[in-house]
Amino acid sequence: MYLSEIIDILKKDHNFREVITKQNAWYYHLPEKLAQIQIKQLVYDSRKASKDTLFFVKGQNFKESFLAQAIESGLRFYISQTLFYEVKGATAILVNDVKQAMALIAQAFFHHPEKKLEIIAFTGTKGKTTSVYFVKGILDEVTKQKTALFSTMETTLDGKNYFKSALTTPESLDLYEMMSRAVDYGMTHLVMEVSSQAYKMKRVYGLTFDVGVFLNISSDHIGPIEHPHFEDYLYCKRQILHNSKQVILNQNASYFALLLEESKESGVVAIHIYGTSNSGTDYFVKEIATNPLAFNICTGELSKNNNLAGQYTLRLAGDFNKENALAAIIASSLLGAGKSAAQKALAKVTVPGHMEVLVQKNGAHIYVDYAHNKISLEALLKFVKNHHQGTLIVVLGSPGNKGLSRRQDFGEMLSQFADIAVLTTDDPDFEDPVKIAREIACNITSQRVKVEILSDRTQAISHALSLTKSANDAVVLAGKGADCYQIVQGAKVPYKGDLAITQKFLIENLNYYTPI
Repeated sequence: MYLSEIIDILKKDHNFREVITKQNAWYYHLPEKLAQIQIKQLVYDSRKASKDTLFFVKGQNFKESFLAQAIESGLRFYISQTLFYEVKGATAILVNDVKQAMALIAQAFFHHPEKKLEIIAFTGTKGKTTSVYFVKGILDEVTKQKTALFSTMETTLDGKNYFKSALTTPESLDLYEMMSRAVDYGMTHLVMEVSSQAYKMKRVYGLTFDVGVFLNISSDHIGPIEHPHFEDYLYCKRQILHNSKQVILNQNASYFALLLEESKESGVVAIHIYGTSNSGTDYFVKEIATNPLAFNICTGELSKNNNLAGQYTLRLAGDFNKENALAAIIASSLLGAGKSAAQKALAKVTVPGHMEVLVQKNGAHIYVDYAHNKISLEALLKFVKNHHQGTLIVVLGSPGNKGLSRRQDFGEMLSQFADIAVLTTDDPDFEDPVKIAREIACNITSQRVKVEILSDRTQAISHALSLTKSANDAVVLAGKGADCYQIVQGAKVPYKGDLAITQKFLIENLNYYTPI
């Protein structure tokens, strides 16, 4: 990619200031000698910089020493929002927004892979991961496994082999590189989660989705390193409405009227509405009392056809998963997947760390779920409470240095649903996990709830499992899901995982378990 092409992209986006060479010459129009220089690699990690690299200076923790290190490695060109660094020896391309620049340059550098894939994107406070797995399962039925997946849990670029994801939505440079690889593997479709941070940090700047789905919204990710307040969180989430060709909205979502109004003015081709009522929807979910895993999809008053109406069965428990499934079915249908493909796929889709259920010898159920915010925890505990009339034991913690509002939220949910709360560690990062647990405990207002704090999560799980007495009891292990690490002091420390710890405890205590 020529340097002149990069400058043209920046100018077209009104994100270009000037070029300042290492000789301190300032240019708005590049001299021919500079314009014809080829860039062969894009990086935002100074340790990967070389002679033919364009380096993006980004991040709150960036230090001038990083740039000096890159220049020592041969770096000649970098993009920055900062006018001057003391470090000399490379040409600076000055912009107003380096993240915005990185997104558009990455698109072009990787030959616009987003145009070679049909992309479905999900946003929402809860249900994103489950929904993208549903969509992948459905699309795989019609594409013969040519659907890539970018999720919180894991990523697949070839539709078959998976690896652990670093971020819910990758950095723009990584995002387009991964899309490019997916295209090279022969993928035709991509389903991905889009976080609020993806828009706030401009990871998906300039990217238009074929289908954008807004599942729900509730207060989350509020804190000094995420969103300063709920309005900012909701605003970032809503950007998907302006960057999708078609949108799907949940009628039951908070602020639905705002979402619908904004969608109508965003210029989307079509708006599809789902929910649990005939009124004002295209399709809605209807429960089947005799089978908690089955449900009917019915046509709503806005529907122009009944192509998706019929009975579907899931492997995942939880009423909330039926609404997620409906959103996934509608989204997949917009890219050509029919009812039969959806029925076949949903009957076998599982999601790592989401509603995995074990049964103890005494009949008590153990639910392992990634529920990690108010709305997802409320849905999970409400479901379990409705199906178990005995003691409800909940094991959870809250992450350190982010999502600070969750501590109050969790206290409220435990007050409402739990009988015993075992508070423990969940990615404490640079905070004391016991301090976090005490903050949650301070927000438990019901005298009925017995509160215990065990900072060792393995001990907390084992203790909770030992408290069950009958088939009426249930244990909920919330927050970690399938994560096999704890974030401590900025590093990922290996952790066996909630499911593995549960299985080991039951086997060692001859307390035989049965997967559901």
